[in-house]
Amino acid sequence: MTAIPKEAVSVAGDDVTVDAEVLAPRLGLSVTALQQAMNEGKVRTLVERGEDEDAGRMRLTFRYGGIQFSVMREPGGQLHETEPPPPERRPVRPSLMQLMDSDSGDH
Repeated sequence: MTAIPKEAVSVAGDDVTVDAEVLAPRLGLSVTALQQAMNEGKVRTLVERGEDEDAGRMRLTFRYGGIQFSVMREPGGQLHETEPPPPERRPVRPSLMQLMDSDSGDH
């Protein structure tokens, strides 16, 4: 499992913000192309929140075309790459996540 900087994902209640510079290359895109793809609804996301023994954990899955990338957020905020969920778990909406713009510091 590949570790990902803790700052790459910010969670505040139901709002999730992802660092575009971390996500874009994992989907085979530049930051600009990622932003455009998200605006066009071409990036799909699935957010799963753990229950019972997995309480406090969150798996975020991003899909673009045939590429998918999943990251697990542990209760302490640590992030690591993980296996994506089975193919039958498909989100039906475009991504509602926000991207961090690391150049301007905006979230």
